[in-house]
Amino acid sequence: MQFRETPQTPALRFQVLGPVQAWLDGRPLSLGSPQQQAVLTTLLLHSGRPVTTQDLVDALWGERPPAQAVAALRTYVSRLRSVIEPRREVRRPAELLVSVADGYALRIPGEALDLSVFERLSTEAAAARTAGDKHEAHRLLVQALDLFSGRPLTGIPGPYADAQRLRLAERQAAAAEERCAAALDIGLHAEIVGELNNLTTEYPLRERLRELLMLALYRCGRQAEALGVYTDTRKLLIEELGVEPGAGLSAMHTRILAADPALAVPVVPAPAVREDGPAAPHAPAQLPADVSDFSGRSELASDLSAVLMNATGQAVVVTSLAGIGGVGKTTLAVHVAHRVRAEFPDGQLYVDLRGAGTSPADPVVVLGDFLHALGVTETPDSLEQRAALYRSLLASRRMLILLDNARDADQIRPLIPGVSGCAVLATSRSRLAGIPGAQLFDVEELTPDEALALFSAIVGEQRVAAEPEAAMKVVTACGFLPLAVRIAAARLASRPRWSVSDLASRLADQRRRLDELQLGNLAVETTIGLGYGQLSEPEARAFRFLALIDSPDIPLAAAAALLGVDEYTAEDLAEALVEANMLECFAPGRYRYHDLLRLYAQRQNERMGDTGEQEQAVLRLLELLIPTVRNAAQVIEPDEPVLEQLTALASPGLGLPTSHAAQDWLRTEGGLLLSTVEAAASGPGTLQRAAVDLLNYLISIDPDPTRGPRALRTLEAIGADAHRRDDSAALARVHFARGTLQSVTSDFQGAEQSFRRSLGHQAPDDPTVLLVATANMLGVMLNVGNRPAEALSFYEQARATSQAVGSPTAEARVVSNMARAQHRLGMTETAIKSAGDGVAAARESKNGPLLAQTLYQLGVVLSGAEAVPHLREAHGLYQSQRNLLWEGYTLARLASALLVAGQPAEAAEAAGASLAIAQELDSAYCQGLANAALGEVLLALAQPARGLACLQEAHAIFTRLGVPEASPVADLISRQQHTEPFSPPAP
Repeated sequence: MQFRETPQTPALRFQVLGPVQAWLDGRPLSLGSPQQQAVLTTLLLHSGRPVTTQDLVDALWGERPPAQAVAALRTYVSRLRSVIEPRREVRRPAELLVSVADGYALRIPGEALDLSVFERLSTEAAAARTAGDKHEAHRLLVQALDLFSGRPLTGIPGPYADAQRLRLAERQAAAAEERCAAALDIGLHAEIVGELNNLTTEYPLRERLRELLMLALYRCGRQAEALGVYTDTRKLLIEELGVEPGAGLSAMHTRILAADPALAVPVVPAPAVREDGPAAPHAPAQLPADVSDFSGRSELASDLSAVLMNATGQAVVVTSLAGIGGVGKTTLAVHVAHRVRAEFPDGQLYVDLRGAGTSPADPVVVLGDFLHALGVTETPDSLEQRAALYRSLLASRRMLILLDNARDADQIRPLIPGVSGCAVLATSRSRLAGIPGAQLFDVEELTPDEALALFSAIVGEQRVAAEPEAAMKVVTACGFLPLAVRIAAARLASRPRWSVSDLASRLADQRRRLDELQLGNLAVETTIGLGYGQLSEPEARAFRFLALIDSPDIPLAAAAALLGVDEYTAEDLAEALVEANMLECFAPGRYRYHDLLRLYAQRQNERMGDTGEQEQAVLRLLELLIPTVRNAAQVIEPDEPVLEQLTALASPGLGLPTSHAAQDWLRTEGGLLLSTVEAAASGPGTLQRAAVDLLNYLISIDPDPTRGPRALRTLEAIGADAHRRDDSAALARVHFARGTLQSVTSDFQGAEQSFRRSLGHQAPDDPTVLLVATANMLGVMLNVGNRPAEALSFYEQARATSQAVGSPTAEARVVSNMARAQHRLGMTETAIKSAGDGVAAARESKNGPLLAQTLYQLGVVLSGAEAVPHLREAHGLYQSQRNLLWEGYTLARLASALLVAGQPAEAAEAAGASLAIAQELDSAYCQGLANAALGEVLLALAQPARGLACLQEAHAIFTRLGVPEASPVADLISRQQHTEPFSPPAP
């Protein structure tokens, strides 16, 4: 949910009445982990008042905070400051999330928080009701409740959030009571019976809701049902609480029995509207029925309602909803039209303009139908005459016209009234920007919570509550598209023997998902196909080809490569697809599909059968990406041997002038690069080999463990194909890439096997950069597995090969790694010299990543105070390179060195930061190092229980990974359990 934008809307806005969210200048912000969001939530709910550090720790973790709670809290605050004040200079004090004494305060305008807006609207509604303006009171309460977009503080952990959730839920229930009472005040009894039934189910012990339900039913002529509510409520109260109904409910029961005239529908003046014309003698009421299970879209529905209800200005109000097929435009429009119909006493007109089909409605015919509905028996023949008569009849009336499924602005222009007082609500797959003064609204897919609510309403809450994870998988597979969710839910509801997990399993197969999402004459594929059928041939080809790469998004340069056109033409085609709501432009020059639209496009690619042209498109993209990666390598790691591994292509690629620009590009396009590798996996061998080279470099420059499983599956497919071709060169590359991925994901034994297989496909007497890298990485894995002597033999092979190929950079990396094996064998002086030689060579090469690695290795083989400056420098380099995994490793080593150097406070901070990174990346080895370091620090700080817990966690991780670090940790645990006093090693 987002607030409705107005000129007074704050640039920075927050939501707590649902999932916690924030926006800056209309763009959603990434608020980080649930714990980080909990910090933000606590500060928001204190409305600018200071919150002490201890109170924040208690709010997040209660009575069992982690060992480094304060350090973690500071990290969360620092990250939040960067998010909400992205343009703040590094040394400039924060202006919003400020430090106050022993704590923090978040200082934002009141209107920047949805809860503050809710409280203001509720107060204004109470004042309006007191002043007798019942329509205004109802309108304000509707707006206030529309701010809720699900359960308040959804997903926020901690005891404080738990308590606040209950408080906010109570405020929501109380406001719902007031809204229903206000609706009864203005005669909307029939409209709220269903809502009151739902509310009494949700809040069974709130007597006020049941009292209002009795009154609504009575005014609808359903006296027996009203009395039945009292009987059921009395029974419930006696069984659950042992009490009789309260005075209000009992009095309502008595008054209904006595047919009290005061309970009759009140006569309330309508809101101020036009005074220059009577209502039509037979006001048309053509709106389709509202759906009973309408879910979500609360803010958008509120915005639309507010615009339509203010149709009293100088010109007719025209609003338009645009969105992809199946997103729920019609459902939303009908729901809003029912919500505001009381504001249009002269009637409502409706037509399905069939704009998405092959035979859109003719405005001449539509006008004829409208004129008949308005009482005209003899209609003129021409479009102009009918439009003029239509405008004349509506000039003295206040009517709502719902124009559903419009093709374009030309189709609806004759159907727009000529003067103010009436309102038009149109829906279309494209944005109807050709209507002057029209207010355009984009309808997007549901939020996860909204989709689950819709699914539950159809399937039944009990079935969903029994399998919540499977239900989330279902709505996620539906892309949170309302039509898809409805179809999936209806299929499950009609099959009582199916479990939710059964349906989730059927939808998990992407190739069959569109086939599963159909029921009777409802089908997601058919709905999407209507939009696809309206595209021109170049647009249709663009729609298909941009889906050849299963990337989260597609930059303009990549789109141009796939389509084989220049960027200007590619942008025109992409924007045409955006206009048709077949593609989304979420940032300048960046495009993405809805998941189901991508599946449809991929299915069309299969049906077209132009495999050769599709392979050429992927090749064009590789011809853009591989030279660009080479350009990145040249500025990030000068003289890096990987440049020789990357396939040489004629294309210059994109220019990346600085190291930071290269790093930004690699991280921004990481999903595109991996998706391109996946697409190339089914291509010819040359395409596969280039793709594997690309993947190898991506892993080395950005070792993100989270991409491991996906990349490994792709490598398996490429490896199987290479094995069928008996392509040793390709297999050597595949196994090397596989080993690198396994090492990043802490599968060291698997990595050792992969590097051995890679060596098996390489000729030992043919020196290549790949042979250097493979022997070097095999040595690393053997040393990690506590076989340093065997590791040294492979390091020697790698060093000799690096000299043979003439690569001082590769040799420096090998020598630096060699130091670790020498150190483990007790060759301390030799190890320090080897590590120092590696640092010297790295400094001479000006290769930043290599320098960071060699400094890290030198810091590990040194001890205490001697290691600290080297590890600090390595940490600074990894931080500037945004290499989060190695930053985590280095912080853990730095913590141990600081402890030995007699700086336990700094050691604790470094270990806590390392653990936070390890948990964020889900890196097992890094978690082991961080817990081991933190455990030692806590023991030194006289916190034996917490320290022992960290050490036990580290030991369990190291044991599972089969690494030698498990042994010293086990010794430390044993000494601690025998109450031997702990003292850190001497400096």
